[in-house]
Amino acid sequence: MVDTVNKETRSRMMSSVRAKDTKLELEIRRRLFAMGFRYRLHVKSLPGTPDMVFAKYQSVVFVHGCFWHYHGCHLSSIPETRRAWWKKKLEDNARRDSQAVSELRRIGWHVLIIWECGFRKPKTKRAEALDGIAARAAGFLKSKRKQLEIPLLPRSGTTNKPGKGSTHGKKKR
Repeated sequence: MVDTVNKETRSRMMSSVRAKDTKLELEIRRRLFAMGFRYRLHVKSLPGTPDMVFAKYQSVVFVHGCFWHYHGCHLSSIPETRRAWWKKKLEDNARRDSQAVSELRRIGWHVLIIWECGFRKPKTKRAEALDGIAARAAGFLKSKRKQLEIPLLPRSGTTNKPGKGSTHGKKKR
């Protein structure tokens, strides 16, 4: 009985998480529209159902939350309860994202991924950070670059995915 209640509660909690038209996505869209960019939303015929599709530039934009898309930054960590279940779920999400990007690139689309942590930096004003991201997105759309992530995490020989005992930018005590 307890397990059923937990499943029902978990289901309600997860169903309340927005998959599209998030606040961040709306703010980025508003800024790009004001800059003169026109786009289609959530085109289901494209791999990964991109948040914005700029056909004129053969480009797509994904606006990703760091937790749900398992970015590997300080905002993406595995919850303490049911760690194995969450780890599998988040890794599956990241794998699907990677496959969608690969498929989009294969069929000729340019891909921009905007990560939530790009505007959630300490001592940074939200509006200024979003203006900067929108300016970088506009530059990407006008460029010939094939792919860009904002922000791009530094890549090394080891993975930056969060896990047990990981500090990811936090000072150890």
